[in-house]
Amino acid sequence: MNNLLSLDQALQQMLNALPAPDASQTEILTLMAAQNRICAEDICSPINVPGFDNSAMDGYAVRIADLADGQPLPIVGKSFAGTPFNADLPAKSAVRIMTGAMIPVGCDAVIMQEQTEIDADGKVRFNAEVKAAIKTGQNIRRVGEDVKRGEVVLQQGAKLTALSLPLLASLGIEQLQVFKRVKVALISTGDELVSVGNSLKAGQIYDTNRFAVQLMLQKWGCEILDYGILPDDEALFEQTFNQAQQQADLVITSGGVSVGEADFTKTVLEKLGQINFWKLAIKPGKPFAFGKLENAWFCGLPGNPVSALVTFYQLVHPLLARLSGFSQWQKPIQLQAISSAPLKKAVGRLDFQRGFYHVNADGQIEVRAVGFQGSHLFSAFVASNCFIVLERERGNVASGECVTIEPFDATLN
Repeated sequence: MNNLLSLDQALQQMLNALPAPDASQTEILTLMAAQNRICAEDICSPINVPGFDNSAMDGYAVRIADLADGQPLPIVGKSFAGTPFNADLPAKSAVRIMTGAMIPVGCDAVIMQEQTEIDADGKVRFNAEVKAAIKTGQNIRRVGEDVKRGEVVLQQGAKLTALSLPLLASLGIEQLQVFKRVKVALISTGDELVSVGNSLKAGQIYDTNRFAVQLMLQKWGCEILDYGILPDDEALFEQTFNQAQQQADLVITSGGVSVGEADFTKTVLEKLGQINFWKLAIKPGKPFAFGKLENAWFCGLPGNPVSALVTFYQLVHPLLARLSGFSQWQKPIQLQAISSAPLKKAVGRLDFQRGFYHVNADGQIEVRAVGFQGSHLFSAFVASNCFIVLERERGNVASGECVTIEPFDATLN
């Protein structure tokens, strides 16, 4: 077990090997087409937002100095959003103003209409308490208060979302430069695999891994090249791999990286590039391969469905973030929880058990393992909402002990 590579060591080696995308891997898109893409440049605001001083309330725009004698003020005009009051403001007068409307020249405060009354002569009156408390700039939104001209509003590497794209629209930005979608070639290997929709024969199983990985890649917005299932045929394997690595940025396989599997897998991969076949100190997911083919990067996932998903989630996610230019990727959030039942664990590997967590009546996070934890048993994932992460040197966990959990992110939820 001491010779196994830790998860952090594997991840660090992978990320150190990957260059960030450059300007040659970008394209120009409209805002409407850019959702979930990655920004390829710093975006600076071409305008101030707001572009003019405007009212935060419906009420009356005034000069504070005109309130000193306590007399009601005649209303000399109105300022609406899109239709400002453009005349000179006479001394000792007020302007009726609506939320978002431009502040008339000379006015230095807005008094909300709830704090006023109109007298019999049609003049606006302000009570003594309001006049005593009024301050310069009250209820006025200043030029550039939200965004200043030239300010960086979105950094290179940010994901473009339903929050950030409307901000760009508010600045009048119609299109922007984004990184191109990562092209991922998917290949499953093994004579025993059958695509979903076909009938099973004796000794065959459905290809769960390629389907699951495809769904997760869609969440990342990747362009997916599906090469289907390869039988255990060395010539076909080399031909397909050569084609895939010329068309994709990343080639992902499922199966064929475990000890005892077909020798030609390693032979062909090393013929086409430099591949590291790792034994990782994690459970599930011990066998994993990573490296560089002639024209594409390569990740080899284990054949067991749970192992494939765990290694994809823990290792391929950050790799995709780097390839796509997404600079804001962070390791999964970890929380502390109380185990509501005993957990079986052997010392030697970092264990990702499928679990379900909730907040109990005392406000504490509790977690329990869901179903059997075998790497071939996928059904437990359906009832899970987190990984229970048990440290490499930890043994069995007693009920009531504190454990670390990783709530599933949007890729699995």
